[in-house]
Amino acid sequence: MTDIGLPARLSPELQRVQWLDGAEGPTVGARFAGYNHHRLTGDWRTVSHVVELEEQRVFGWVVVEPDGRFGDPAPDPSEPLATWRFEVETEGTGSRLRQVARIGPGRSGISLAIDCTPEREEAIVAFRLAELRTNIEATLLGIKALAEEAR
Repeated sequence: MTDIGLPARLSPELQRVQWLDGAEGPTVGARFAGYNHHRLTGDWRTVSHVVELEEQRVFGWVVVEPDGRFGDPAPDPSEPLATWRFEVETEGTGSRLRQVARIGPGRSGISLAIDCTPEREEAIVAFRLAELRTNIEATLLGIKALAEEAR
């Protein structure tokens, strides 16, 4: 669950990732770049800061957008555009993996869409949440298939 390259292999949106600042793996405070693509908003880069790590249990990171595409070009990790987290818990003879996403409080592509058509805010948010659910399901199903292959 701490292999940052795995979601890039499975997600329709996250295209590739790389550790930054000489990091070679997850530690609290480590950073990694994510390169994303969306059919409506095109390509963009994010920087993620690892904020939570409990071996074999929790891996969490906050996402900022360092290029000023959605807002401040000097992003503050305490105001991320999103927070992501993998959680694993024992369930019976196996394990349950959850992927959790929280959007905001920082600006993101959703913010830009709402700026253009504020009267459609509810529909824009619902659309994006549905996309995120689909992407999360694709990632989790891919991880499940890989885990079952390895047995």
